[in-house]
Amino acid sequence: MIRLPRSAPSNQVFRGLETDGALIVEGFLEAEKLMTLKAVVTALADQHASGASGEARFWQAFHGSKTKRFTGIGLHTEIFFDLLEDELLQTLGDALLTTSGSQYWMNTCQAMIIGPGERAQMLHRDCDNWSSVTSLLWPNCPELTFSMILALDKVDEAVGATRVIPGSHLWLDHSRIGDPNDAEAAELAAGDALVYSGKVIHGGGENQTLDRWRWALHLSFVVGWLTPEEAASHIFTREHVANRSERTKRLLGFSAFNPYPARGGRLWLKDFQTW
Repeated sequence: MIRLPRSAPSNQVFRGLETDGALIVEGFLEAEKLMTLKAVVTALADQHASGASGEARFWQAFHGSKTKRFTGIGLHTEIFFDLLEDELLQTLGDALLTTSGSQYWMNTCQAMIIGPGERAQMLHRDCDNWSSVTSLLWPNCPELTFSMILALDKVDEAVGATRVIPGSHLWLDHSRIGDPNDAEAAELAAGDALVYSGKVIHGGGENQTLDRWRWALHLSFVVGWLTPEEAASHIFTREHVANRSERTKRLLGFSAFNPYPARGGRLWLKDFQTW
């Protein structure tokens, strides 16, 4: 899997995504911010149980019975907003998600903390959250979403590093999921990030340890004409975003979607206004 330093030009990152569908950006988050973010997520994790209670059996298996997931990180640390404004992520979002519309949302920002003994997650494509689009348009489907998994601590294969099948975003057969033996473990040092296309096949790894957790944060973005996974505007209030940039307000659902200059109507309006 391609590895690039944070200082690498964004066009190198973009080429890596085009070629492999995923790559690792080393040293994505600086040490001081990483320490703060890890402390916040660790404290919040103590308040959350593992597993997906009350969900259908499929989602219990998909989310993991021994994995903790939670959102609302921005209610507890400013670093969440720093990530939304990150220059590299903005460059990638603008390049990947604006071909079929001029704006995009935050899809979700959630802690993904894989506990000891957790089984490997089924291999999947994130873009299949919107399978009615991908199944109809594949293999000519535009990029709908892209993601980053940020390591808050060392993430190795034993603790459940995300497994990726490089190049699978280019497969012509949408029904092809691939063999787990073809997947590579994206091992990360603390502060490194796995950045990947919504089309690439991947899945959380098995945590083979007895006492270690995989500490990571998932942040993803989706085109503005689709519904995001996380209802961010029901988590954050207008007061939370009042003094934020227009980009942050839009990413969190506090402004309308305007496809101009592409075709299509304005969406997410309030009294036919853009908020």
